[in-house]
Amino acid sequence: MEMSVRARIRAGDADTFGSLFDDYAQAVYNHAFRLTGDWSAAEDVLSLTFLEAWRLRESVDPDGGSLRPWLLGIATNTARNSRRAARRHEAAIGRLPRKEILPDFAEDLVSRIDDAEKIAKLQAALSRLRRPEREVVALCIWSGLEYTAAAQALGTPVGTVRSRLSRARKKLHKYAGIELPAKNGNSNPSRGQVDVDRIPAVRRTQEETR
Repeated sequence: MEMSVRARIRAGDADTFGSLFDDYAQAVYNHAFRLTGDWSAAEDVLSLTFLEAWRLRESVDPDGGSLRPWLLGIATNTARNSRRAARRHEAAIGRLPRKEILPDFAEDLVSRIDDAEKIAKLQAALSRLRRPEREVVALCIWSGLEYTAAAQALGTPVGTVRSRLSRARKKLHKYAGIELPAKNGNSNPSRGQVDVDRIPAVRRTQEETR
């Protein structure tokens, strides 16, 4: 009997793991960018996610479907750890004498994305959410995971995912009048609703086609 993809991953089959990377690298990168808001940080999270996935390969359940929720869960944890490390680094840098102020590249980042005003508004509102709420928005709205898959990725009960997403919706509406789409943003947004799928992390794809 031919081994399943999960079984081959668990067994450490390098070719199968390479195919896993090919299939899901863009999805992981997009998710990482939406959590970090930084192209370079998203690249780091992408690399670290697959290194961690290889290390944890024997923990993959032999039964199940797509490994996308598993990878997005690892990416979510990796982004958390990266933010903590970045905060420690920034704190250390802040204690050093400063001779000049480094330029802020935030405007350059926003200028690369369509609908800049809505994007800036959404990002500002998202920054006011608690981290767990931002994570369920990224998984359920941007990445389109069902509640059960998001719960699997985060290691939390389905009810927790639902309640966090509900709170996130209410807060975004309160802070900026933003209505999140019910699913993954494929439908046309109504007035006052931000099309979150218009915040793709497309730089990897553009660079790969050069």
